[in-house]
Amino acid sequence: MTERFTDEYVSRCPYCGGTEMIETFQTAYGAVSATSNKLSGCSLYHSICRKCGSVVRSYVKEPEKLLKRKDRVSE
Repeated sequence: MTERFTDEYVSRCPYCGGTEMIETFQTAYGAVSATSNKLSGCSLYHSICRKCGSVVRSYVKEPEKLLKRKDRVSE
């Protein structure tokens, strides 16, 4: 899934000054997992500048999932 979006954390590409970003995500081999919990992982999301193609930001939407269940904060 790829869609155009406005990232609240990225308003301008630091490389070319572009203001339009595309959000993409990686799964499977691109997934991120904690070193203590290698069996579960989270998708890695990227904010990519539409003008020059630079990856401006990479992030995990739910970083608490990288923690063991006992270490997660209850909401």
